Amino acid sequence: MIRFENVTKRFGKREILRGVNLEIEQGKTTVIFGVSGGGKSTIIKHMVGLLKPDSGTITYKGTNIDNADEATLREIRKKIGFLFQSGALFDSMNIRENVAFPMNEHQKLTAKELEYKIDEKLRMVGLDPEIVKTLYPEELSGGMRKRVGLARTLALEPEVILYDEPTSGLDPVTSDFITQMICRLRDEIGMTSILISHDIAESFKAGDNYAMLFEGKIVESGDKESFRNSTNEVVQQFIHARSNGPIAFH
Repeated sequence: MIRFENVTKRFGKREILRGVNLEIEQGKTTVIFGVSGGGKSTIIKHMVGLLKPDSGTITYKGTNIDNADEATLREIRKKIGFLFQSGALFDSMNIRENVAFPMNEHQKLTAKELEYKIDEKLRMVGLDPEIVKTLYPEELSGGMRKRVGLARTLALEPEVILYDEPTSGLDPVTSDFITQMICRLRDEIGMTSILISHDIAESFKAGDNYAMLFEGKIVESGDKESFRNSTNEVVQQFIHARSNGPIAFH
């Protein structure tokens, strides 16, 4: 669905991406691991055309992103949702207004259709619309804000969702709920998901495919079994250091 071929990116003298090759499979969840500041967010920004590579090609369902015009990028961006680490809700809007915002911007819906879709998306992430719609973000827990952020991301029914540390800062119960939600979206509606994460345990519950970014290159990629059995020293060090010992692969 998304393909990187020999993608390079430099900021000043610092080379962030040094020939990245990566394939995102449709209908699957791909997890990208890497050290902080190692270029994971740079990869994500290239996927939606916010950054252009210095060299190499990036395609979305066969369409070149790296040299696309603004009109083409706008259409592609409508198909790609982004769940920010914080949820990125508008503090001045209540929950109903937050979820409605992208639909008001990009769709022409009747008032009845809009309310139906708001309720539908909130229920999809396990929230009762009658309870939460009139609340403001500051009245919600961190986990609930993230779930509202996911409801808003789902509002335009994207083909792909990019998750930036989806379980960061959450308690174990809420982290597990978010992980289950990612799996449900894949299993029930065939959602393609891309996770940037340091949470080894939750990532191995959610993911189908894995990639390790190190020193600007993808040094290992594959399905769960091949990634687990990788002989790459960087992969093994990352897994064991992050999990404080061997982890259980589900």
